Amino acid sequence: MANFGKVLATMVLVFTMAGCQAMTGKTAGRNVDDATITTSVKTKLAADKVSSLTRVDVDTNNGVVSLNGVVDSSAQKARAQELASQVGGVGKVVNNLQVQGTRTN
Repeated sequence: MANFGKVLATMVLVFTMAGCQAMTGKTAGRNVDDATITTSVKTKLAADKVSSLTRVDVDTNNGVVSLNGVVDSSAQKARAQELASQVGGVGKVVNNLQVQGTRTN
């Protein structure tokens, strides 16, 4: 009877883990890696002394980092991409940042 409980617990664990992967399409390890990459990119952007890149949204999916938001200049857009590409584990950077236009009244 004790063995039946162990087998049942193991089966539940296996099916639960398989279900998590099926729902997101990513393994638990890949989710952790992407979260780590996102955090590292955000930290690097926030620590940059040259630009104020705290308004940049960072998303990571399978090692592909997407940068979204608005920056003040083309130089800031390029700098954000440069910094993101320096983070370990980043395979590609998709730079969707928009340069804020100057308003004329």
